[in-house]
Amino acid sequence: MSTTTTPTPAETTDEHTVDLAITGMTCASCSARIERNLGKIDGVEAVVNLPMEKARVNHPESVSIDELIASVEKSGYGATVIEPEDRLAPPTHTPVARADLARRAVVAGALAAVVVLLAMGPWSFPGNPWLQLVVTTPVVLWAAWPFHRAAFTNARHLASTMDTLVSLGVSAAYLWSLVTLLTGAGQDGHYYFETSAVITAFLLIGRWLEARSKDEGRSTLTELMDLGAKGVAVQRIDSRTRATTEVILPLDELQVGDHFIVRPGEKVATDGRIIDGASSIDTSLVTGESVPVDVRSGDEVDAGTVNTSGRLIVEATAVGSDTTFAAIVRLVEQAQTGKADVQRLADRVSAFFVPAVLGIALLTFIGWWIGSGSATTAIGVAVTVLIIACPCALGLATPMALLVGTSRGAQKGILIKGPQVLEDTRRIDTLVLDKTGTITTGVAQVTDLAAAPGLHPAAALTAAAAVESGSEHPIARAIVRRAQSQGIKIPRITDFENLPGSGAVATIKGTRVTVGKSDLFDEVPPELATLERRGTTVFVGWDAKARGALTVADEVRDTSGDAIRALRAEGLQVWLLSGDAEHNATAIAATVGIDAEHVMAEVRPQDKHDVIQQLQEQGRVVAMVGDGVNDAAAIVKADLGMAMGTGTDVAMESADIVLVHADLESVPRAIELSRETLKVIKQNLGWAFGYNIAAIPLAVAGLLNPMIAGAAMALSSILVVLNSLRLRKVLPDD
Repeated sequence: MSTTTTPTPAETTDEHTVDLAITGMTCASCSARIERNLGKIDGVEAVVNLPMEKARVNHPESVSIDELIASVEKSGYGATVIEPEDRLAPPTHTPVARADLARRAVVAGALAAVVVLLAMGPWSFPGNPWLQLVVTTPVVLWAAWPFHRAAFTNARHLASTMDTLVSLGVSAAYLWSLVTLLTGAGQDGHYYFETSAVITAFLLIGRWLEARSKDEGRSTLTELMDLGAKGVAVQRIDSRTRATTEVILPLDELQVGDHFIVRPGEKVATDGRIIDGASSIDTSLVTGESVPVDVRSGDEVDAGTVNTSGRLIVEATAVGSDTTFAAIVRLVEQAQTGKADVQRLADRVSAFFVPAVLGIALLTFIGWWIGSGSATTAIGVAVTVLIIACPCALGLATPMALLVGTSRGAQKGILIKGPQVLEDTRRIDTLVLDKTGTITTGVAQVTDLAAAPGLHPAAALTAAAAVESGSEHPIARAIVRRAQSQGIKIPRITDFENLPGSGAVATIKGTRVTVGKSDLFDEVPPELATLERRGTTVFVGWDAKARGALTVADEVRDTSGDAIRALRAEGLQVWLLSGDAEHNATAIAATVGIDAEHVMAEVRPQDKHDVIQQLQEQGRVVAMVGDGVNDAAAIVKADLGMAMGTGTDVAMESADIVLVHADLESVPRAIELSRETLKVIKQNLGWAFGYNIAAIPLAVAGLLNPMIAGAAMALSSILVVLNSLRLRKVLPDD
């Protein structure tokens, strides 16, 4: 099914968008080929999301979905339609078979170790080569089967990927050794069974690491979608008796105009307007702010927010894909598409490299056959070309550097999720920070306490804590915690009364005490009313007069100021984006050293995403640091996304880097580690390609034999590993 998009004046009104689940992709060249073939259809534009195994296709009404699917299948892949009603459901199409890759890697590794011992060990006996053949055969035929299958599929469509290189290299080394063994030509020579086995084992490990990274990226939307409400209690009016009944419905059956019930602790099922009741709404899913917002009849509420206290009846104003929550999901999904991907550089190059190697091998065979008159000599030189071109180091270049870099990062509390977005970290010049939970602690607490003349501040705190002990509001809990931390014995209260959206009242030893907004009192002393505070201020008093004031906010982390000043000293432009009120955001910015012109307050998730995009359109390379669900889209949109380890699962899944320690000082260290890891990956890839470019001419000239070729491949892999191990010295201990 398709959904109509909003046309621009230059467009026709019959354009549609459809999402397709794609199966069978293994590398960037696969997604590029699907995009290219879909784009050949008149009027069709496609963007393929490799990690999510999904394609978003814009097509005119004249092009049917069956034609789109047929184009994908003609490219060698599978495609099914993702129905619009499944937009907010976690992806269910076939995931990468990590478990299968792990099994193949373990078996290949174990058997490769045996073959290496047989080939390189000091022992020699007549059946040794035959034993190598027996042990290597399951590695080549079963463990390496994913490479062979992908290479065959690509060959059928006259295309090539890194799988083609791997399959050719493994097969060439194995078949050369098999022919040599069967013909008896290698009795005094060397067999290359260990080359096939070791290449397969190494590259399966690399493919497994890649699959793990892809699955983790896919789980971002799954985690986000799981945060939405699953069912809803809807009011229905019996047409005969006119009695109101309550019916539990699946979320996808909710319609605009329905009245649904939200009890304390429940999530708001969809965007709506309150028609009855008052409460406090935890909006952290949408705004990221830790202090709930008081709402009453007539106020708007968003899907995914949580009702903390009173019972609400809400009229649905938007459902399904039209809600704010659905917009966040779409932003995360769209931001994932088109990420820079250094790990697949080898696949893009292989599209040209593989045909060139095959052509060179063929020409080498013909030239040597004509020149030497010996087909055996010609075959030996041609196979040497194929073996020397096998991308063993190419396959290790990225996963080995990633493995060492991520291990070093884990030791320092920095978790790098994958290499795919590290390509721009060396050019990061702008850092965008969320406020709550990133610069601040994210936990509401009393930050200021004042009392009217003649009353001790501790007495005001005692009275406020006593009244608030009867409430579950986060502000109330913060006041009670402050009193308990000071060792205050909280008096017992009677006749507690909650005033939704305003405060609370209770009796303490015969005195009626009020805690809440200033409009609950007839008189607020100037000493209290004129104080300027950052956060939410409540007043406590009795006899209609306010006697004390308490400000509740989340405090700045101790290390935030130093970290931000250090980042600015490195030349980074630092921005603060917050859903909080402007006076709170600017006060925080001034405290930690962020320029006022780089502060944006009262922003929603869509705004954060748009600000990131605008900065990128200005040519800036942006890193985003956040901790809440509301930051997820911006984190993924940024060139480098970082999440605080104390934040939500969705923010951490969306990020490229997770900072285990709730400390902004980890940010410059994370950027340094990312840059170093990327640099090593590029050095490894440069060496791998350079090795092939230098070695192939030597092989063509007959200056190498398969034995030297195998040794050269092993040496190139060792150099890649040693270069990657240098990352263990990054971020020295303090």
